[in-house]
Amino acid sequence: MANDVVHVVDDDVDVRKSLGFLLATADFAVRLHESATAFLAPEPKEIDGCIVTDVRMPGIDGIEFLRQLRARGLKAPVIVMTGHADVALAVQAMKEGAADFIEKPFDDQVLIDAIRSALNHRSQPVAAHPQSAEIRKHLATLSERERQVLDGLVSGLPNKTIAYDLGISPRTVEIHRANVMSKMGASSLSHLVRMALIADPKS
Repeated sequence: MANDVVHVVDDDVDVRKSLGFLLATADFAVRLHESATAFLAPEPKEIDGCIVTDVRMPGIDGIEFLRQLRARGLKAPVIVMTGHADVALAVQAMKEGAADFIEKPFDDQVLIDAIRSALNHRSQPVAAHPQSAEIRKHLATLSERERQVLDGLVSGLPNKTIAYDLGISPRTVEIHRANVMSKMGASSLSHLVRMALIADPKS
């Protein structure tokens, strides 16, 4: 995986520098961009490697960036960084084609692993994902309440909103969420959302 290109697109110069240093030490060839506008300005016809960007940026934000990449036929995998309160935006990013999202603050290795995974699967379209049948089997093991909680998570709703909608406590939602993660074999919320979208791309 050495020397794969990673484009860091973030308006925060300190974030760009720190991520650039981290990824360079992990043997990636790093390209730094101060905004999505700056990245798209040369009108690239294709993109090597993958893109790491923030969901919240001035001008073209992470969601619009994904849309513009897709509209231009640029298929590089995109990993979206998001704050803890931005789960709804992160889920929207997944629906717009992001390969993954990671919640800040995150461990350095989590980002490196996400990049390597995205690069390994970059040629694999979601709709034709070989695990879709297996994922549907896992979905079938969920109770009705667990499925309702999953649907809320895939819709980008926070635990408190799901609890209110279902008439249960946030703590009960957390328990159901943990059960869903366990039954689905999901290692993270982004993994869970990704599996749900693979099983039903229109969800």
